[in-house]
Amino acid sequence: MKKGWKYTDFLEDAGDIEYAHLYCGKSLEEACPEHLKEEFEKARKKIEAFMRSFSEVGLTLDDASIFDTAPEKFVNEFYQVKNEISSHVLTNYEKPQNYDFLLDLTKMVEKIRNRSLCVQKENLKQVLHNPKVRNFYKSIDKISNYVDYDIFKTKTGRLSTKKGSFPILNLNKDFRKMLESSNGCYIELDFNAAELRTLLALSNKKQPDEDLHEWNAKNVYRGLQSREEAKKRIFAWLYNPDSKDYVSNRAYNRNAVLKEYYDGEYVTNPFGRRIKADDYHALNYLIQSSSNDIFLRQALKINKMLEDSKSHVAFLMHDSVVIDMDKDDRHLITELVDTFAETDFGKFLVNVKIGKNFGGMRAV
Repeated sequence: MKKGWKYTDFLEDAGDIEYAHLYCGKSLEEACPEHLKEEFEKARKKIEAFMRSFSEVGLTLDDASIFDTAPEKFVNEFYQVKNEISSHVLTNYEKPQNYDFLLDLTKMVEKIRNRSLCVQKENLKQVLHNPKVRNFYKSIDKISNYVDYDIFKTKTGRLSTKKGSFPILNLNKDFRKMLESSNGCYIELDFNAAELRTLLALSNKKQPDEDLHEWNAKNVYRGLQSREEAKKRIFAWLYNPDSKDYVSNRAYNRNAVLKEYYDGEYVTNPFGRRIKADDYHALNYLIQSSSNDIFLRQALKINKMLEDSKSHVAFLMHDSVVIDMDKDDRHLITELVDTFAETDFGKFLVNVKIGKNFGGMRAV
């Protein structure tokens, strides 16, 4: 019992297991070798037929195990071919350089998936005059209360959500008030100007300990532009490889960074993530993947810190981690912020917000 297809929470205390899914980053169907495809499709269709029948009568696998509800013969056929696919992957795929990180990330998002969000649709009643809110309000009862992340869907490693998940990553700001902390308080941590700080880090430059857009306005653009103007200008340069803004390039030197991490065909970020790229997209992929890998590693540290407390990571949203904080854990807040700030590339400035619901967060 040292190999399997995919981690799930009931294997938390099972010891060291090699998971084929983390080797390939594919679905069972995508990873299935040619000689097993016919057998797999046959077994998969039978299982899916049973799953549909369960759904029609209101039975979920939260209520009963598939081993108790589907005929043993069909279940065994499906899991036998699943084992063979797992064995094929573990034999023929190279173990990822960042396997341990992927496993820790999988464990964290699995914990998040198994915790129901506290959805209070009544919180939206005061803004039902907004047609957009009113239409969403009618559909809330049909939306899952669970966040189910996919860690492999994007090139850069940014999290996406699976079909049927609560739509946390594209939840309109007008709807956020309906998410309430189950412990009484949400704490949100995110990096100030995360992707710009990542570029500074890749350039081996010191991180300013103040708002980076303010710092750019004063030090890069010599006080000739406001914070908002400086922010607009630096991002216009950063994501446009054709931009000839020499002032911005002198401060951040993206060409030197590309020379170190891009070989003309692949970008390889400092964490070993390798992405096929052309000249136009190379810098974007490098910065976005590196920034994301830095953020997720810091989120894992937060998750680890909260293991034995009443508080927990409620969800991750792009480059912010939202903690459902119990009042008994208030003494941890300063330590959580400091831990989140101390990255592999030095100390990043952290923005902190607090609120009883996700739509009412205030900067502190």
